Amino acid sequence: MPSDKTPPTDRAAWLAGPYRAALERHPERRSDFETPSGLPCEPLYGEAPDGGFPGQYPYTRGVQPTMYRGRLWTMRQYAGFSNARKTNERFRLLLDGGQTGLSTAFDLPTQIGYDSDHPLAAGEVGKVGVPVNSLADLERLFDGIPLGGVSTSMTINATAAFLLCGYVALAKSQGVDPTALRGTIQNDILKEYAARGNYRFPVGPSMRITTDLMAFCKENVPRWNTISISGYHIREAGSTAVQELAFTLSNGRAYVRAAIEAGLSADEIGPRLSFFFNAHNHLFEEVAKFRAARRMWARIMREEFGATHERSWMLRFHTQTAGSMLTSQQPDNNVVRVTVQALAAILGGTQSLHTNSRDEALGLPTQASARLALRTQHVLAHESGVADVIDPLGGAPYIEALTDEVEEETRRLMAEVDERGGAVAAIEEGWMQREIHRAALAWQRSVERGERTIVGVNEYQTEEPEPEVFRPDPAAAEEVLADLARARAERDGERVEAALVALADAARGTQNLLEPMLAAVEAFATVGEVCDVLEKQFGRYDPPEVL
Repeated sequence: MPSDKTPPTDRAAWLAGPYRAALERHPERRSDFETPSGLPCEPLYGEAPDGGFPGQYPYTRGVQPTMYRGRLWTMRQYAGFSNARKTNERFRLLLDGGQTGLSTAFDLPTQIGYDSDHPLAAGEVGKVGVPVNSLADLERLFDGIPLGGVSTSMTINATAAFLLCGYVALAKSQGVDPTALRGTIQNDILKEYAARGNYRFPVGPSMRITTDLMAFCKENVPRWNTISISGYHIREAGSTAVQELAFTLSNGRAYVRAAIEAGLSADEIGPRLSFFFNAHNHLFEEVAKFRAARRMWARIMREEFGATHERSWMLRFHTQTAGSMLTSQQPDNNVVRVTVQALAAILGGTQSLHTNSRDEALGLPTQASARLALRTQHVLAHESGVADVIDPLGGAPYIEALTDEVEEETRRLMAEVDERGGAVAAIEEGWMQREIHRAALAWQRSVERGERTIVGVNEYQTEEPEPEVFRPDPAAAEEVLADLARARAERDGERVEAALVALADAARGTQNLLEPMLAAVEAFATVGEVCDVLEKQFGRYDPPEVL
């Protein structure tokens, strides 16, 4: 609902008003918030430096009045490898171990839209994620997991619409109403052009697919987060914290503009937008980044796009610890790095969190490493006390000053993006990519010159035995190919062909692409067949020279 309430002016008024009201809706998870010595922990300390208490515009101190006092963040572990059966086993292990949400990684052929038997897929099937060729693979992937009772995140962009259609089709086959589905699809193609490279179609058609997905979910899957605007991969490509925030928010503005141009309002899409950030090693800069991100996005949505609903102003985000900061040297040190990074995300107010495993610089995580990464979150949540007080660093002079400085530098960089015509234009000319490359090169040179210490890499080196490394079963790829052949043989070929023709007709016109795509997926059309149809209509993206 639109906010017409007069905000409280001091902490006592906030505790007696919004906080108490929130407790009636969502009681505190414990009644004994106190230190081990028995000293009580108040819900909040200090005032609102910019006029906003937790749960109130501009949300610097958090998007919910109770934050972790009411409910802990969602604990996710990113999983996907070999084939759908193997990944299903890992999903079940993680859920049994206390994970509260699934986060799905897909292999490179699936991300770009090639079937596992395509020549370009050779050697990549199941290597960095799970291969999904058709609805049959999704049936195996979520076997025994009721979709109505779990929140699922899918890291997929160029082929996000196909995977969402598959998830909806699977839910319907389980008897689950799509309106009950909860989760997030990344669906952020701009960061693929800027930092990651897993794209298929030109920018214009890709933005159409993105906004078609938003419109489809508004009508059919209303609890689904339709885009996770990702700074994570921008940071993994080598950007600074300020660049991560500036380019992510600039991309977010581009998506909102595109949605409005497609006939959606800011308040129709705003509540279903989410963000995906990286947590790096510098604890305080990361906390400041998250706090600045919330209040900047709130002001963008309200002042620039005229959103009037509070949920449209709230920047809700998932965080993953920094894969690029993991080292193959002395991999046990990565446990400490991940703990610091996770702590930054929690102190910064994340809504969900993935902690990387200590051995991911060497290969896919072993089961023991994945369990330890999840236990890291459990220890922080239940033993450290960091979840007992809302925004515990808020009001600290360093944190408040650093939050202001991050915001100021981010605004300066976003203004430069605007001068170049906005995020899409900055990406198409290669400027955003060049800025990220320059930052990555500067970081690497500082490490090589010894100006920046990386423990175990350029300082404190020791000889260590080879660690255990997880190796996917090479026979799993053969199972994938056999499953694909069987799915093609058992489906109704005429139904598939008719559905693909209807999808091509929709692509030539202005119809929403999700409805005909859903029909194709339900007929067991493959991701490669669907993307081939779209590529014939849209063409293929040709990246600019950026070096």
